[in-house]
Amino acid sequence: MSVARTMPEIGARIELRVEGVAHGGWCVGRDGDLVVFVRHTLPGERVIAQVTERTKRFLRADAVEVLEASPDRVEAPCRFAGPGRCGGCDWQHASLEAQRRMKGEVVAEQLRRIAGIDREVAVEELPGTPDGLGWRTRVRYGVDAEGRAGLRRHRSHELEHVDTCVIAHPEVERLGVTRLPWPGVSEVEAVASGSGGDRAVIAAPSGKRLPALPRPEASAAVLRRLKGGRTQAVRGRKGIREYVSGREYRVAAGGFWQVHPAAAETLTAAVLEALAPEPGQTALDLYCGAGLFAGALAEAVGEDGRVMGVEGQHEAVRDAAHNLRDLPQVRIEGGDVAAQLREWSDLRADIAVLDPPRAGAGPEVVSALTAMRLRRIAYVSCDPATLARDIAAFAEAGFRLENLRAFDAFPMTHHVECLALLVKA
Repeated sequence: MSVARTMPEIGARIELRVEGVAHGGWCVGRDGDLVVFVRHTLPGERVIAQVTERTKRFLRADAVEVLEASPDRVEAPCRFAGPGRCGGCDWQHASLEAQRRMKGEVVAEQLRRIAGIDREVAVEELPGTPDGLGWRTRVRYGVDAEGRAGLRRHRSHELEHVDTCVIAHPEVERLGVTRLPWPGVSEVEAVASGSGGDRAVIAAPSGKRLPALPRPEASAAVLRRLKGGRTQAVRGRKGIREYVSGREYRVAAGGFWQVHPAAAETLTAAVLEALAPEPGQTALDLYCGAGLFAGALAEAVGEDGRVMGVEGQHEAVRDAAHNLRDLPQVRIEGGDVAAQLREWSDLRADIAVLDPPRAGAGPEVVSALTAMRLRRIAYVSCDPATLARDIAAFAEAGFRLENLRAFDAFPMTHHVECLALLVKA
């Protein structure tokens, strides 16, 4: 008679052979019939894993000892990386080539499992960071009860107090956030322009009043983050300046912009190549942010064309209108994308680009777009799972995936930026 195996307790150590990679910076092993998602390991390794979380269906664990190492394993460049330490990076123990290969495998697996599409995915390196370090232009720090800033540990509110972050952009490091006191503050975000010299620090008060804030070690604007995400200038300007293809973009310090210095330029070129805009066409830019893609599309369709942008974040709408004020063919609307598309149901548009948040576009936006008789749709995504879900919805409405590119815009982490080109079948 077989005896049911007892699920290991949190803190227990188990020996595992690691099988493959999973979405989210995990690898997969098995303890008998039980699936174990393990961090700090690589496919093919044999490890001792310490259980960190239990569910009814699987375990989560950290590899605390490597018994047989993968040839892709390298020494982590950051001394704060590892089990129980800073949670900002997932793959510092893997070579950059292996990181990109695993990310491609994750994207391909999501496409296969969710969208039923079998396709190999190669992840492209972005220029400027050959060692995968010094790229992150926005870093968010937690602050403890003593006013000390640090980075959060994985799946935890606990802080790792670091004196440096190796993936942070040098201009972010110059601000000295972790070396300054932040009493009365719950969170600090450090921001640097990836293409200009602007810097900013955004502090979120832990109470109703804004306490006296320290001056950053390098010149920078200082802002307060209000409830709901809006920001208020305390010292200096509210925005930073970015430059792409010769155009200046003003971006709210707390707003969205690609965090890798080369990502905005690379993605803009990739979107233009995918959509192949022609003079006189009408283009949509959904979730347009500060107007990055709208600006490039406007120049491509010319004065006889139109670009219609939609953005839900108030400060970004204001920035987009400012950034594109010299292009009369551009119109920016503030509000919900799905609601705006309902208003535009009779609009005859030719091409569209959408860059939704991690939750993806969703069925209502997909349905509205596929009803507009568009020829080509470029979908920019930082989440392979929601991208695959929406690609499947586009396929049901008659759009096929013609091409997919993936970019290593977040080295050392599990994140990957994708661009899917969808065309009417």
